[in-house]
Amino acid sequence: MKTLIALTALLAAMAAPASDPPGFAMWTGSELKAMTGKLAPKINEQKVATQALGSFANHNLVMVHREGDGEAELHETTADVFVVQSGAGVLVVGGKVVGGKTTAPGEVRGTSIAGGAKRKLVPGDVATIPANTAHQVLVPAGQKITYLIVKVKK
Repeated sequence: MKTLIALTALLAAMAAPASDPPGFAMWTGSELKAMTGKLAPKINEQKVATQALGSFANHNLVMVHREGDGEAELHETTADVFVVQSGAGVLVVGGKVVGGKTTAPGEVRGTSIAGGAKRKLVPGDVATIPANTAHQVLVPAGQKITYLIVKVKK
């Protein structure tokens, strides 16, 4: 009888679907692609549209769609990981932010970057930008780019 009860409990446990652990999230490729299409109509006067995906203990995720150059940026305590979803652009990384102004604690914005390296961005590319590193996304005229950013706090 004890064996039957144990076997029944084991089978019940195996049949019960496992729940996601706290803090787990997942977006399928098709969900990300659909999100890309929904951002373009939301473009603002700076030619950018964003959508937050989630905020977690040490990181958050944001989808970004650009149809023009972004500002030069530097995050003192946050690293960025870019995952290009569609389109094309140029990432300028390193160097110094020109005309840099603190816009929030630990956040610097400027007009451009002096002395940075240029890297072409196309779908599937992944770029890791360490904290305290100047960077800027440039979008050639008539083009657009959509990328996922994972912002990782130090």
